[in-house]
Amino acid sequence: MKLGIIGLPNVGKSTLFNAITRAGAEAANYPFCTIEPNVGVVAVPDERLKTLSDMYATEKTVYTAIEFYDIAGLVRGASGGEGLGNKFLGHIREVEAVVHVVRCFDDANVVHVDGEPDPARDIETIELELIFSDLEVLDRRIQKTKKNLKGDKALQKELDLLQRVYAGLEGGAQARSLGLDDAEKDYVKGLGLLTSKPVIYAANIGEDDAGNPDENAYVKSLREIAEAEGSGVVVLSAKVEAELADLSDEDRELFIEELGIGESGLDKLVKASYSLLDLISFLTAGKPEVRAWTITKGMKAPQAAGKIHTDFERGFIRAETIAYDRLVECGSLAAAKEKGLVRSEGKEYVVKDGDVMHFLFNV
Repeated sequence: MKLGIIGLPNVGKSTLFNAITRAGAEAANYPFCTIEPNVGVVAVPDERLKTLSDMYATEKTVYTAIEFYDIAGLVRGASGGEGLGNKFLGHIREVEAVVHVVRCFDDANVVHVDGEPDPARDIETIELELIFSDLEVLDRRIQKTKKNLKGDKALQKELDLLQRVYAGLEGGAQARSLGLDDAEKDYVKGLGLLTSKPVIYAANIGEDDAGNPDENAYVKSLREIAEAEGSGVVVLSAKVEAELADLSDEDRELFIEELGIGESGLDKLVKASYSLLDLISFLTAGKPEVRAWTITKGMKAPQAAGKIHTDFERGFIRAETIAYDRLVECGSLAAAKEKGLVRSEGKEYVVKDGDVMHFLFNV
């Protein structure tokens, strides 16, 4: 999974990226300190893997991963070349979802490009640049489709959809909010439209607000915006996350408890992105390896097996399956089998989050 971190300059994007990836991207108090998209690969926290690794005395534990792209700050006019311009809008097309960092703190020592924070205005600035960029993409596609329509009248349906999406964006809407059906969404996704990307708003609050974010007026405003458009919200402090990144696991847990924030920003982002993208994880376990595999919710057993290897899907016979909680209760797979808790599931079985699975297949 790839997530792009975007926002205005000086909202805390690179500070947050550094903290959650420990990748060391430069963070400075001036716009455009990031001139290439920094990429960090982060293991998705999952306590279930540690438990299974201990149970199986496994030789190798493999977590599923998220790639975070730290994309340079966008400003008004970016789609037309202002700031670092269209180059960075292009980087967003590579990601599956967008983490839009919104500044929700006051600090006279940290410059804001428009004077002071205003979540609604700041979000609108970014969204307009994404819309303008998408309109350029759509215009080129519409002209090409019109040209090809002369020789293939079947393209009229495609042209109608393109023009409908163009009109929606021209009216200020995002592609993801146009009420498209599943087939239309898949088509639009294939166009790489920036405004079709699901969004998680990351409300970057000050350190003093970390333990009581609901009192922050900026956060309240951001939540209302997100609720209206069906986007996710994660509230965190990039400054706190930077401090957490330098601590040992034990000290990190103590600091989180002391601040009363419940969990780290990375944990919050992972949960929000999995929910937004309808993702779950199934697990495979054995002496050689314990591993988590990310799939789309609703996927059936053969397709899940195909995530491991295409041969598993082609030759799928059945999947020996047990829920993670049941397996842990039993203490071992052998004990679970004795109690009849390991199920044999066929091709129509819909995989559930936390299923521990062993696939049988023909080569």
